[in-house]
Amino acid sequence: MLLFKKQRTADPVPQAFGFIEVDIHNHLIPGIDDGSPESTLSIKYIRELQQLGFAKFICTPHILPGVHNNTDETIEAAYQRLTNALLEQQISLPVHAAAEYMLDSSMFPAIKEKKLRALKDDYVLIEMSYMSAPPNLRELVFDLLIADYKPVLAHPERYTFYQNDIYHLEQLRDGGCLFQANLLSFTGYYGKSAKTMATYLLKNKLLDLVGTDLHHERHLAALKEMSKDRKLMEVLGEYGFRNRELFG
Repeated sequence: MLLFKKQRTADPVPQAFGFIEVDIHNHLIPGIDDGSPESTLSIKYIRELQQLGFAKFICTPHILPGVHNNTDETIEAAYQRLTNALLEQQISLPVHAAAEYMLDSSMFPAIKEKKLRALKDDYVLIEMSYMSAPPNLRELVFDLLIADYKPVLAHPERYTFYQNDIYHLEQLRDGGCLFQANLLSFTGYYGKSAKTMATYLLKNKLLDLVGTDLHHERHLAALKEMSKDRKLMEVLGEYGFRNRELFG
């Protein structure tokens, strides 16, 4: 097990996350899910994340039927509002719009019609309930692969049902899913179990990508604090995450 010994400095370390460069999971598109509520705040987050080393953002609003009933139209309209606000502030950072899909049967029509909003080149960000995997998980993943999508499972370290069932989680990755960990999981932000699982996945080279999963000011403050932990940042920086390779 890797041990991360805290070594703090007074201020956030500029460009600390430069080894990642591309944030492929965040909720910066304003007003359409539980992320940023409006463009001014989104721009603030983007500016401060840029100072921490992020140079490109792929925004991933939730598509969760019954909770966040987003569609191509709602995402595109909110994305255009953010784009216009960025232009008004003369911010030229690349910001793109994809989605984070809850794995359930509502995805089947969009998969078959090839209408999922991809991160890039048919890479699709997916998530599950934190309580249990969908009963038709294998069928959903199989359909994604058959449709030539490349599924990216968001924050596998946070699913409680996998924290004592590494075998089935590894089967999912062996079956074609890439794994994206949340950066804050390595700090214990989501609890001890998520940190232990994230550390295990890192140590056993089971992670492909990382993301901020930034929703609000508390996430941003925690990322700034994380940037001060030089030992942790060194370990993560040497791992070889593929954010830049696949999405740069």
